[in-house]
Amino acid sequence: MFNKILIANRGEIACRVIETCRKMGVATVAVYSDADAQARHVAMADEAVRLGPAPVAQSYLRGDAIIQAALDTGAQAIHPGYGFLSENPDFAQKLADAGLVFIGPSADAIRAMGLKDAAKALMEKAGVPVVPGYHGDNQDDGFLAEQAGQIGYPVLIKAVAGGGGKGMRLVESAGEFVEALGSARSEAATAFGNSDVLVEKFVQNPRHIEIQVFGDTHGNAVHLFERDCSLQRRHQKVIEEAPAPDMPDAVRAAMGQAAVLAAKAIGYSGAGTIEFIVDGSGPLREDGFWFMEMNTRLQVEHPVTEAITGQDLVEWQLRVASGEVLPKTQDELSINGWAFEARIYAEDAAKGFLPSIGTLSHLEFPTTARADTGVRAGDAITPHYDPMIAKLVVHGATRAQALGKLEQALARTEVAGCTTNLGFLGALTRHTDFAAGRVDTGLIGRDQEMLVAEDAPTALHWAIAAIKATGLDQRGLQMGFSVWEPLARTVRLDHKTGSQDVVLRCLAQDLVSCTIEDQVLEVQTTAGWLVDGLKPDINPVAHATGVSLFGAQTHHFTLHNLLDRGANEEQGAGTIFAPMPGTVKDVMVAAGDTVSKGDTLAILEAMKMEHRMTAPFDGIIAEVQAVKGGQVMDGALLIRMEDPAEEAA
Repeated sequence: MFNKILIANRGEIACRVIETCRKMGVATVAVYSDADAQARHVAMADEAVRLGPAPVAQSYLRGDAIIQAALDTGAQAIHPGYGFLSENPDFAQKLADAGLVFIGPSADAIRAMGLKDAAKALMEKAGVPVVPGYHGDNQDDGFLAEQAGQIGYPVLIKAVAGGGGKGMRLVESAGEFVEALGSARSEAATAFGNSDVLVEKFVQNPRHIEIQVFGDTHGNAVHLFERDCSLQRRHQKVIEEAPAPDMPDAVRAAMGQAAVLAAKAIGYSGAGTIEFIVDGSGPLREDGFWFMEMNTRLQVEHPVTEAITGQDLVEWQLRVASGEVLPKTQDELSINGWAFEARIYAEDAAKGFLPSIGTLSHLEFPTTARADTGVRAGDAITPHYDPMIAKLVVHGATRAQALGKLEQALARTEVAGCTTNLGFLGALTRHTDFAAGRVDTGLIGRDQEMLVAEDAPTALHWAIAAIKATGLDQRGLQMGFSVWEPLARTVRLDHKTGSQDVVLRCLAQDLVSCTIEDQVLEVQTTAGWLVDGLKPDINPVAHATGVSLFGAQTHHFTLHNLLDRGANEEQGAGTIFAPMPGTVKDVMVAAGDTVSKGDTLAILEAMKMEHRMTAPFDGIIAEVQAVKGGQVMDGALLIRMEDPAEEAA
């Protein structure tokens, strides 16, 4: 076993690897960018080495600098985590050349599965079923469009070097193909340095089920059963579970056998995942699943497999990489109970899952769930990296029990300082079809409007927030003294739905009367908050950025600032602002151009994704301030439009 390893990653996966290394008595070396100098993974590691500035090309993608850091610190092996260099065969080969161990598969195995087109051809030869499509070298636009027509719409365009939904576009008709192809290529080139794509049939009512495989250097390979990852938005996973709902034993055995066959076909060692697209239009069948791709690394959702098998997959990785045989044989592995993982992101679900940035002024996870995170209260979510805050993992004896635990754990997860998807995740746990195990990759898209809907705060929320914001929940704190009646104080609060005046009157040391418009509530601030004698399931917390009321749905409030005027109050509806800091990838219009509603005006690149700025109505471009290649800050004016109808009026 190794004495010391270097972790060539950041965030929650770096922290996750460090935890297992501590358990095994293995010393760890962290690497970091300037943006991560005070990060949690740096604090947890035994040693840390600076790589460079925040951009990944100048830090976490500097393979030579990472190798040198390992050599300088005496690390014997490098764990790549996921993302960054984890599936880079050249990096794996350079490690071997430097006398270091790559905690993962061989460079040849990564290369064999690294390009989706080549991997599919290899799997066909090995007898693994693959999705019909074109996986060849001809990248001519017209030829690919012709192939799409022969395959039959709808089709998926996918980056051959892709992953995580980047460089992937669903095309439902021939008229959409050319624009979707250009968009997929552009995003793929940015994310992977390779703009090549493949085209394959889009399976209707698809389920995304993957098999965790493990191989060693002695020729052994096993699978650790399946994970259902069908709940996705923008082709990225949201909630994963293991095992898969309604999975017959015969289908589980067939998929497991196919996955092991795939791993053995390339002499695979280490952790990997064989991803299958599954026909979910009816009961799962032995002939109803097809190979999509292999991820030659540990997956983000590996904790659900750990929960149902009782195995530490990072420990398995270290043991296999150090030359040991697999810790378990296939017959020794079994499924125990059910597990869910929910990915908590800094993003605004109501605005198309737009990533959010900010400083985490308050962060707390429930003790009833496993929380894998790379951040702490006070840390910043920046535009430089993926906006995932944490993974919440629960385990129960049955699916219903585990899902109930997940719903409760999400309601008791407290995050303030940036917009999160917690409300959206909670709504998913209560979705009728998901609760019944009726899942497919289109579920979120079909019911997105319902899932992202948020209830406006009630008088009860305004009252508790006003008391918390003024500190009146602190025993003995009074607003003043009045001879004839309690002194009244008017507090104006802001919420994203609007502003509200709340009139507060101290009736006793721990009793406050709150008037919201024509409604009066009496709030007792001790004994866990009582409102008109009833105890709401709300936990109010004051923090640096305001007051948050945590529960099944979280509400954030701030004291009103009379000097604050939002940009939208000063600009009309035709003004396009940057929703976050980023780089202007492209500008499609110039002043004087006529555009239609929905036309793409500019593309902003931020948080590893492309965000298209579209025309809100039919109109004329009046002003363009966005410059291709330019850096913009959050709220920066990009483009201003005029509505000819309004001008004429």
